[in-house]
Amino acid sequence: MPIALLALAVAAFGIGTTEFVMMGLLPEIADDLHVSIPDAGGYISLYALGVVVGAPLLTMLGMRARHKTMLLSMLVLFTVGNLFSAFAPTHELLLGARFLAGLPHGVFFGIGAVVAASLVRQDRRAQAISLMFIGLTVANVVGVPLGTLLGQAFGWRWTFGLVAVIGVVALAAVAALVPWQPKPTDVSLRGELRAFGRPQVWLAFAVVIFGFAATFSFYSYVKPVLTDVTGYSPTTVTVLLAVFGVGMTVGTAVGGRLADRNPMRTLYVFLTALAAALALFAATAHSAVLAPVTVFLIGATGFAAIPSIQARILDQAKEAPALGSASIQSTFNIANSLGAYLGGLVIAAGLGLTAPSWVGAALAVVGLGFALLSGWLDRRPQRSETPAADRVEEPVSVG
Repeated sequence: MPIALLALAVAAFGIGTTEFVMMGLLPEIADDLHVSIPDAGGYISLYALGVVVGAPLLTMLGMRARHKTMLLSMLVLFTVGNLFSAFAPTHELLLGARFLAGLPHGVFFGIGAVVAASLVRQDRRAQAISLMFIGLTVANVVGVPLGTLLGQAFGWRWTFGLVAVIGVVALAAVAALVPWQPKPTDVSLRGELRAFGRPQVWLAFAVVIFGFAATFSFYSYVKPVLTDVTGYSPTTVTVLLAVFGVGMTVGTAVGGRLADRNPMRTLYVFLTALAAALALFAATAHSAVLAPVTVFLIGATGFAAIPSIQARILDQAKEAPALGSASIQSTFNIANSLGAYLGGLVIAAGLGLTAPSWVGAALAVVGLGFALLSGWLDRRPQRSETPAADRVEEPVSVG
C-alpha cells in the first residue's frame, strides 16, 4: 500500500483523539470552568454539530480546489481549533473552539477517502480506505486513554495542546507524502447536488444512520453497564474500552479486505452480526468473563462495514464523490446522537442499563433492511425492460 495512506492515518488518529477524548475529560473541564456536567456535555455536542455543518458546506466551497489543498486546509483548521481549545479561558469560548475543531472532520475523511481510493487499484479501494480509518480506531486504543491520563495528571489543556501538535505532524506528513492530483474540472454546484437525487445515495445514508446508531446506543452507556451490572472497577472499564477500540481496529481492517470482494455482502454479514452481538450483550453483561468478549465483538462488527459504506457512496455518487463521502461523516454524527438519545429513553423508562443493547439490535436490523433494499435496487435494473438510453443515470451495481 502507498505510504501516503500512513499520512492520512496519522491525521485520522489526531481527529479521532480530539473527538472522543472529551468524554474522558468532562469532569475535569467542568470543574475547571465552573460549569455542570450537563453543560459541559455541550463540548461534545458542539463538536458533532461542527461535523454535521462543516462536511457538506466546506466541501461545496472547496469543490474547485485540488484535493491535497483541501486536506492541508482542513488540517490547518483542525490544528487551530485544538489550539483554541487548549487556551480557551471561558466555557463559551471553549464551546466555540470545539465547534471550530469539528468543522474539518467530515471534509477530511470525505476527501481523504476519495484520495485513498485513487492511490490504489480498483479492487483495493475499500482496503485503502480502511487503512486511513484505522487511524481513527487506533485513537480509541491509544490516543484517548493516554490523552485522558495526561489531562487528569497535568490538566486538560495539555491534552488539546498535544492534539494540536499531532495536527502539525499530520500536516507535514500529508504535505510530504500525499501526491498532488489534477485540479477538478467541469464541476458545478448543480452537478454535485444531482447525485443526491438518486435513491441509492439516500439509502446509503439510511444504512449509516440506523446501522451505526446501533453501535452508539451501546457505546454511549457501556461504562455504567460494566461498572453497575458487570461489576468492574472504573479503572478496569478504561482498559475494556481499549478492548472495544481493538475490536474497531480489527473490524475495520477485515472489513476493508472483504469489501473489495463484495461490499454489499459485507454490509449484510456485519450488520447481521452486529445485531446478534448487541442482543447477546444483554445476557453476557452479567458475566465478568463474557462481557469483554462481547464488547470486542460489538466493536469489530460495528466498524467492519465502514469501508463498504464509503466505497458504496463513491460508486453511487460518482458526480460528487467528495461531497457524498463527506456527507457520510455527517450522517455518522447523526447516528451518534440518535443512538445515544434512544438508549437514554429506554433507561429513563426503567427498562435497565442493558436495554440500550436491545435498542441497538433493533436499529441494526433496520439498517440491514435498508441495505437489503439497496441491494435489491442494484439488481432490479438488470431485469428491467427500460431502454438503455433511459438507464444511463442508474447507479452502477457493486453488490
